[in-house]
Amino acid sequence: MTTPKLLSDCQFCSVVSKNNGEDPIGTANKSNTWLVVEAALPWTEEHLHSDPILSQVHDLFHELENRHIPVMPIAIAPDREYSIPGYVRALHYKRPTTNFAEFEKQEFLIPESQIGQFTAGFLEHPHDLDQFQPYQQPQNHIREILVCTHGSVDVACSRFGYPIYQKLRQEYAAASAGNLRVWRCSHIGGHQFAPTLFDLPTGQFWGHIEPDILDALVWRNTPVKQLRQFYRGWSGMTKFEQIVEREIWMQHGWEWLGYHKSGQVLAQDTTNDEWNADWAEVRIDFTSPDHSSQGSYLARVEACGQVMTAFNSGEEQPLEAVKQYAIKQLITKKGTGNS
Repeated sequence: MTTPKLLSDCQFCSVVSKNNGEDPIGTANKSNTWLVVEAALPWTEEHLHSDPILSQVHDLFHELENRHIPVMPIAIAPDREYSIPGYVRALHYKRPTTNFAEFEKQEFLIPESQIGQFTAGFLEHPHDLDQFQPYQQPQNHIREILVCTHGSVDVACSRFGYPIYQKLRQEYAAASAGNLRVWRCSHIGGHQFAPTLFDLPTGQFWGHIEPDILDALVWRNTPVKQLRQFYRGWSGMTKFEQIVEREIWMQHGWEWLGYHKSGQVLAQDTTNDEWNADWAEVRIDFTSPDHSSQGSYLARVEACGQVMTAFNSGEEQPLEAVKQYAIKQLITKKGTGNS
């Protein structure tokens, strides 16, 4: 009998990335709308097509992509405490305004017999969910943390993601008095940063998560600077805007999460493709929660070197160079008012 080969630590892409000092900032998926739907494990090709409920959810996700409907889908695994037999939970998050602090949440419990109706209705009117009002749940106050454990996409996500999921689920969700749910989720990009997670409704992405920083991430009761190296970015902004937003957040502290904000790339290097630009000039507009403070940050982001990383786990995976960035200039233009 042949003994299966096991990956050594040096063959996990996230270990290579972390050991080589790759900064995860700027890698959060940007989207104005998210659809998070319960889908029974395992997420294998065979099960996706054989399970009658899962196949409809799978088809919904593919149709969103095929029709270029700007909704980012994520699957979450049912949970024995959160889930209800005979029903499928769907979480819908959308950007409420141009400047915003959190995604606006709607939660639905769809009877399994109505999944086909939900799928068809969502594809026809993805921004008008009033038709599903009978299934809506009054749970918009609950914070959702989605931890990627999708090992069939990359083994690093299951190897490093599952222990973090267990700790968050068993310790932090249990101590939240029902205000936090923790889920296993499908691929959310950037498996070289495993363990990686998505925090809603803030829309923040995290990577290279370590157990000893979970207190800060969940309870938000220590200085934010200790989270700097784990922050992939805010999904309300694009790559270079995310890089600037992190710097501003590090200066403001936790109160920054309540600020309404938006970003804009004013100019950038055109000699390289957009993802690998050598520089970009960025504007971040902000308004405090009580509208007493508002203004803009103007920043210049420049490449400051490169590190080698692996984009996939496995034997003989090639290492590739990725640019690293630093903020060379950050200017604040503040104002006051009630607008």
